[in-house]
Amino acid sequence: MGALAQLGSTQQRLLRQLLMAPQGCSVEELCERLRISHNAVRQHLSALLARGHVERGQARPTGGRPQARFHLTEGGRALFPRNYGLLSTALLSMLRERYGTAELETLLQELGRTLGSHEAAPPPQASSDEVAQRLASQLDALGYEAVAARHGQEQHVEAFNCVFHALARSVPQVCKFDLAYMEAASGRRIHHMECIIRGGHMCRFRVGEPRREPVAAEAKAGQPT
Repeated sequence: MGALAQLGSTQQRLLRQLLMAPQGCSVEELCERLRISHNAVRQHLSALLARGHVERGQARPTGGRPQARFHLTEGGRALFPRNYGLLSTALLSMLRERYGTAELETLLQELGRTLGSHEAAPPPQASSDEVAQRLASQLDALGYEAVAARHGQEQHVEAFNCVFHALARSVPQVCKFDLAYMEAASGRRIHHMECIIRGGHMCRFRVGEPRREPVAAEAKAGQPT
């Protein structure tokens, strides 16, 4: 279920009216378009304002009492569906067809290393437990619903949401991005133990030994992880 669908039907209709009104809408205009009372409009606006989906804009002079205008925030616009997956899948499929699977994997690894290197790396003396906790937090912030978990003497990161699920089904090489990102962000070798796309219950990664070679040098050489 999308974020928009989790709202009530009247609030969805109200947000759609604001989406179609770049200059915003007044309470009066929303009453007319939605065919509901002033009180109902104000109650729904109050709820949407509290959630950060709507903001109050500058009042427009009307010859009488200025009427406040209400606009969608960026968060409100983000509620409406986006179809990035279609473009991403088509683009990666074309790259794979044009350059081959090995070259696509190398490109995805380089991209993962580049983005992962922007994360705050754990200090060299950090334990595997600390590394796993930090890495799980970084992945969780990206939408992976990730947690750190211990399996015997090993530290793992378990991700219950594959953010590239539809994309990875068509282009499984995208998993190389995840591994490269995590290795660059953690400074550790990361071993892919379980994969949702391959029938697993989660994407599970074992935190391994410290990397012996600098990430930047390895990325420059284009060596696979």
